[in-house]
Amino acid sequence: MTKSKKPDFRPNEFVVYPAHGVGKIISIEEQEIAGIQLELFVISFEKDKMTLRVPTHKATEIGMRSLSTPDLISKALDTLKGKARVKRAMWSRRAQEYEQKINSGDLMAIAEVVRDLHRSDDQREQSYSERQLYEAALDRLTREVAAVAGTDEAGAQKKVGEVLVGRAA
Repeated sequence: MTKSKKPDFRPNEFVVYPAHGVGKIISIEEQEIAGIQLELFVISFEKDKMTLRVPTHKATEIGMRSLSTPDLISKALDTLKGKARVKRAMWSRRAQEYEQKINSGDLMAIAEVVRDLHRSDDQREQSYSERQLYEAALDRLTREVAAVAGTDEAGAQKKVGEVLVGRAA
């Protein structure tokens, strides 16, 4: 087992875990797993009522990262203002790409999914799977916007909603 550079995440710090979004490091603990002593980040995802333990030496390798900078958040919100880029591929292929973007943990990729799947009131209805992907991406985006801005999710959702509605006008 090779030791890669240990990331500098600290307890009570918010981080982004690619597959689950924004979580808070509760503690760093030692645990013996399969006879090997491991140091683990204990991450709590309050909204999902979930706790995740991630080996400290694997954290950056799996894509765990610090919260985005306010600068990157404003770039992501600018992405939302753009015109939706919907490829002409079959829905199953597009859905797969959207899913990958959402689970990448990359804020800009998530913003692109929100932009591409957003429907204003005068557009056709979304399918169930489209709506599921849209809501998952929107949830990840608003959670990170809220954590960076230090506000609650409702405030962040309002901010993102205003950008999306402003785009249609």
